[in-house]
Amino acid sequence: MALSKAKEIVSKHPVVVFSKSYCPFCDRVKNLLSQLGANYNAIELDVESDGNEIQSALAEWTGQKTVPNVFIAGNHIGGCDKTTEMHRGGKLVPLLTQAGAVAVASS
Repeated sequence: MALSKAKEIVSKHPVVVFSKSYCPFCDRVKNLLSQLGANYNAIELDVESDGNEIQSALAEWTGQKTVPNVFIAGNHIGGCDKTTEMHRGGKLVPLLTQAGAVAVASS
């Protein structure tokens, strides 16, 4: 049940951050996405009634037990380190743009 819910959420939104409201690493990723002007959907697992089940399902699905757990265009990106690393490497914005999560700047 939780796995199908997680997969449905990921399929419906270009960018999904499975997060916990008190997690500083989650805040870092959400702040980065906001600074980039990305449209993303944050699922706060500590607030969701089935948050623990969703987190367990995500671990089963992705092999990652921790939050944030970031998906772009249906693909698992990773956590805070992976996401910030992609940004430093210049790979995050093109992915977000391709996913339709950020508007392409007109020249």
